[in-house]
Amino acid sequence: MHDAETLSCLAFAEGGAHNTEATLRIAAERAAALDIDTMVVATSTGRTAVSAAELFDGAIIAVTLSAGHWERYCPPDPELIVQAQAAGVRVLTATHALMGAIDTAVQGLGGVTAAEIMARTYYTISQGAKVAVECALMAADAGLLDMQREIVSIAGTGGGADTALVIAPAFTNTCFDLRIREILAKPR
Repeated sequence: MHDAETLSCLAFAEGGAHNTEATLRIAAERAAALDIDTMVVATSTGRTAVSAAELFDGAIIAVTLSAGHWERYCPPDPELIVQAQAAGVRVLTATHALMGAIDTAVQGLGGVTAAEIMARTYYTISQGAKVAVECALMAADAGLLDMQREIVSIAGTGGGADTALVIAPAFTNTCFDLRIREILAKPR
């Protein structure tokens, strides 16, 4: 007989911020069941990081958009960032590991990079899957993760959270060692 476990995966009819609470809840519950003590959360404004801190007792690393993307999308909200930090959340702003600065420049010249191909491949799962993997890579590169322990990484589609993954992390330079162990939530 094989060792196996039946898991639940939330499959949202649509992606988006309205799925944030359910995504964070299933992520916190599964993290507790697996004794995972670190959650990586994508957050543009800081709102998702604040919500995560209300539901998860472990370490939370909030990964914002890189500063080069703030004008196009939105910068972090200083009040929400202060609120998240007061709750113990560590905030990371860094170059995106997938589809980052160099890739954007090459794309502008009509080229396609290996990182963009990887990013587009993760998009076949969901936009949040690409961002959750990217944030895990960024947090690892910043030295914020225990590389011997699994994490839960959370991201979304256009805002909020709708994707949660259990990940065995890796650094960007060893990105093919990263493993998505479980998909806890994603849009269909």
